[in-house]
Amino acid sequence: MTGFVFFDTETTGLRMGFDQIVHFAAIRTDHELNEVDRFEVRSRLQAHVVPHPKAIRTNGLPIASLVDADLPSHYAMMCAIARRISDWSPAIFVGYNSMRFDEEMLRHGLFQSLHDPYLTSRPGNGRADALSLALAAFALAPDSLFTLEGPEGRRSFKLADMAISNGLAHAGAHDALADASVTLELCRLVRARADEVWQRFQRFSNKSAVSQFVETEDGFILSEFFGGGLAVHRPVASIGGPPGNANGRLCLDLSVDPERWKSMSDEELAAEICRKGTPVRRLAVNGCPALTELWAAPEELMTGLDADVAEERARRLKADTDLCARIVSVYSGSWNARDPSPFPELRLYDGGFPCDSDRQRRQAFHEASPQERLEIAKSFEDARLAVFGRRLVHAEHRGSLREAERFREDLDLANRLLDARAGPLTLPEAVSELDELVANGEHGSSALLDDYRRWLVAKIERVEKFRTAHRNRT
Repeated sequence: MTGFVFFDTETTGLRMGFDQIVHFAAIRTDHELNEVDRFEVRSRLQAHVVPHPKAIRTNGLPIASLVDADLPSHYAMMCAIARRISDWSPAIFVGYNSMRFDEEMLRHGLFQSLHDPYLTSRPGNGRADALSLALAAFALAPDSLFTLEGPEGRRSFKLADMAISNGLAHAGAHDALADASVTLELCRLVRARADEVWQRFQRFSNKSAVSQFVETEDGFILSEFFGGGLAVHRPVASIGGPPGNANGRLCLDLSVDPERWKSMSDEELAAEICRKGTPVRRLAVNGCPALTELWAAPEELMTGLDADVAEERARRLKADTDLCARIVSVYSGSWNARDPSPFPELRLYDGGFPCDSDRQRRQAFHEASPQERLEIAKSFEDARLAVFGRRLVHAEHRGSLREAERFREDLDLANRLLDARAGPLTLPEAVSELDELVANGEHGSSALLDDYRRWLVAKIERVEKFRTAHRNRT
């Protein structure tokens, strides 16, 4: 890999698939964390997206700035992001709390814009989360980073608090470029003060390296991090992958002798492992987990278990392939099957990968004229891509649609904005959420939310007027 890309996003809310990125920024560095380039882009609000009032309050973005016609469209922004990620690859892509949020928002944005959602996971690239690095550094090298302590003794690992406690300049919290800059500075601190933690972080940003490690090591320490900086370290051994998840691995806590599990019935085994605090632990090989070799683990990470005993238990467990398979089967058998979502936005991981023909159509869409794009959208075999393609044509080239097609898309948009269907946030729901914030005294800048409320009410009136005027037209 040639270096790192530190990035951040600002969004209209927290719901993957339904909310959108409105500000993306990234800083490219070399392998030594020296900046070599930076990139920043914003977009205006999509017609079908309703920002959550809490996001408006947190990001401090006036609604007028989100609907500014001079800003690029969301589609144009995502095209620019896709080009930049491709130009900067191969690299290790790093955010702060990015595995749970920014990476997911980016994937959904690319997916709905008819780009490859897995650009940061392309061969040669790596993905890593600086929040996990900060938690690992605090647990394994306590002198490397400082944290703020709240009134209940809980440590705060919020990016803004980490900047304050470590003396880092943070010009604008919840500004994508400012947050990307602070993330880079935190990584520089850990690299300078806890090089071993940094080297492990860098190594395990590559999923091939993680896969090889968990398969070839008999046993290892898995460090998991929870709220308030709580770190739990367990000696474990990998026992296989969960069904249907190529990037998942199940590991078994070695603090219990494997012989105990062999004597149990399936019912007894399920009672022990299908519960809160289960000895079966999950990791994602593409999630930059915190792993340490048993022989290299400091004593405090071994939780009272001798390293030689853990190694011997790991070897016995992995040699007993029948037991490993039974534990995987019993554990995964307890998961409740769920039906696919009726919303294509929520089926990024449920619908499989597009076929080769659709991937070619996806690329052709970006290069086509407005008239050609509609025909391409209609030709997608993947129903999800067909919905996104039609939506993009309606948003980008509404005038190119036939009257009947334009009306159908307009009506679908109106229904989406007004009718609650346990899906995306609607305009009336946003008003209710906003009023609740104000009633609870959580409104922050009242002018900011007052402006947003006026915009919501006016939007509701316009959309309702459209539906009333066309109620009898189908």
